[in-house]
Amino acid sequence: MSTYSALIKWQRGSEEAFNDNQYSRGHTWEFDGGVLVPASSSPHVIPAPLSVEANVDPEEAFIAAISSCHMLTFLGIAAKQRYVIDSYIDNAVGIMEEDEHGYTSVTQVTLKPQIVFSGDKQPTRKQLEKLHHLSHQHCFIANSVKTQITTEIMD
Repeated sequence: MSTYSALIKWQRGSEEAFNDNQYSRGHTWEFDGGVLVPASSSPHVIPAPLSVEANVDPEEAFIAAISSCHMLTFLGIAAKQRYVIDSYIDNAVGIMEEDEHGYTSVTQVTLKPQIVFSGDKQPTRKQLEKLHHLSHQHCFIANSVKTQITTEIMD
């Protein structure tokens, strides 16, 4: 068993009443390595200036966590199978909508990895699909969420 933590900090601005619902949603995420991430609600949910558009929002972080986990799992499996990967870029996209219970949620994430392999061992389309399937099966984050996750193999 492993334990993970994040420290989330928000502070009301001195000029903000708060009870009028006109307060900044800007806050920070702090992780065990000391990294500070400026965060906010999504401007799609709470319009600017109450949201900080430049900051990471939970919806983006959720999609990034799924993509990152899939990538790291994929790289590990590919390395064990003796492939050489030079780069992996994923332009992942999530859709937030009403789910079957009437709640707003991220219902679907589509991963769109572009992977550059080098060396003599190049995967066939079928082998690439299997690598992605195994990566999805073994991704801790994918195994932890109800969101439908699909992979579009990009050529």
